[in-house]
Amino acid sequence: MRVAAFQLDATLGSPKARFAEIEACMARAAGADLAVFPELAVTGYGAGPLIAEGTTAPDEALAPLQSLVERHGTAMVIGLAFREAAGKAVNSAAILRPGAESALYAKRMLYGDYAKDLFEAGRAEPPIVDIGGLACGVLVCFDVEFPELVRSLALRGAAAVIVPTALPRSPGARFIAEHLVPVRAFENQVFLVYADHCGTDSRFAYQGLSSIVAPDGSLLAAASDTEAAMLVAELNLSAYADCRAQNPYLEELRRAGLAPKCD
Repeated sequence: MRVAAFQLDATLGSPKARFAEIEACMARAAGADLAVFPELAVTGYGAGPLIAEGTTAPDEALAPLQSLVERHGTAMVIGLAFREAAGKAVNSAAILRPGAESALYAKRMLYGDYAKDLFEAGRAEPPIVDIGGLACGVLVCFDVEFPELVRSLALRGAAAVIVPTALPRSPGARFIAEHLVPVRAFENQVFLVYADHCGTDSRFAYQGLSSIVAPDGSLLAAASDTEAAMLVAELNLSAYADCRAQNPYLEELRRAGLAPKCD
């Protein structure tokens, strides 16, 4: 499965400008099975109350994105917000595939007062969908910092975990991007695609350092901490069969009766 992950410039501004950039990125991703965009790529993470004001029901929010997917024949995982009824918006990742029904995941772990004030936390398990013959699960940003959430996806059969993120710049954030993310891939023997913003918006400076990580923890592609980028890699699970056999963490957890039950 060929994936293209986009690190977007946070200075893109309005949703209209952002959609134009997403459209251009989808054209650049020609030949890929999947294009991955950051958390809240549609609005920008730092837009504050404007995020909630601009949210709509899922069908309305997804229609223009699904149109891009159908036009280019490339699946998409992208961060956006939606609102189903009165109340807070939901920070979500949409999984869109050509000729297939869309899937949504509502971010479960909200970081800090900014996110908790704006959004309602999700409660449902993230979906796992087939993209290019690979079982792909989805988390959003802070979710990946909880080993239980990645482990749950792996135990449910995910071979790749796709993570739109909006990781703000800090010493701790650099550690997350450069060390924690590869460890999550290795300890679960999965691919991990981590797509962040870069640059600065009205509220946050972003860490960048987007990456595509193999099950052995190696970097298949990586972005800088400052520049917008497109990362491309082939996710071939059979190429890591030896690594998965040598590090059978999931199998041994099940054998010891320690694996949490997953639906």
